[in-house]
Amino acid sequence: MSNIAKAFDHGKAFIPFITCGDPDLETTAAVVRAAVENGADLIELGIPFSDPSAEGPVIQAASLRALTGGVTTDKIFDLVRDLRRDVTVPMVFMTYANVVFSYGADRFIRTCQEIGIDGLILPDIPYEEKEEFLEICHQYGVDLVSLIAPTSQNRIASIAQEAEGFIYIVSSLGVTGTRSEITTDLGSIVAAIRENTKIPCAVGFGISNPQQARQMADVSDGAIVGSAIMKIIGEYGREAPAHVGEYVRAMTDALK
Repeated sequence: MSNIAKAFDHGKAFIPFITCGDPDLETTAAVVRAAVENGADLIELGIPFSDPSAEGPVIQAASLRALTGGVTTDKIFDLVRDLRRDVTVPMVFMTYANVVFSYGADRFIRTCQEIGIDGLILPDIPYEEKEEFLEICHQYGVDLVSLIAPTSQNRIASIAQEAEGFIYIVSSLGVTGTRSEITTDLGSIVAAIRENTKIPCAVGFGISNPQQARQMADVSDGAIVGSAIMKIIGEYGREAPAHVGEYVRAMTDALK
């Protein structure tokens, strides 16, 4: 069984997304630990990329700050090694194909296995082109997490049937960011997923408050939040961990 499934073992999962290295890697480590202490079930770690096509202004700015501060893939691997001394919840990387290619896909995914990364999310790889990564992921036991968007209609069944770890449902068209309301008919997307797989699915893009998280978890198995967390980090910098902890506690209380 995938280690990621453990995140969904005890009710609805709360999944924070955290850009590594904003404002520095020490703060990232403290934020991750604060999130886990306050009930986060799975951690999504963003490896910054210079052209993050799926991201809105908040996460783009976080990526830019991290890259300007000198964060590298190797330093992020070291961060995970440190976290794995005491953080036991599943962790996945979210990044872009170019980051993996430039590092060397085999070397990148092998290192993921060695340091305890359970899955990989690559939002710029379409379902039809995932094979080149999938084989290596299978070799090292790292789940390649699939995304399903509102535009995926006639592909939902095939994506769901081959999905691993969990399915990332993109709530809205466009890029990441907080939204005042989410109008996509997620119920029908989840119903189509459920017909084709037992793998859990969580909704991301646009969730910022406990009420929205509750609504998303009512139709799915969990909620993913990135921009709202990176906004807190952008505001408080090195003082952010305690504030992120409070935010995560409010979100997990709403979900459980």
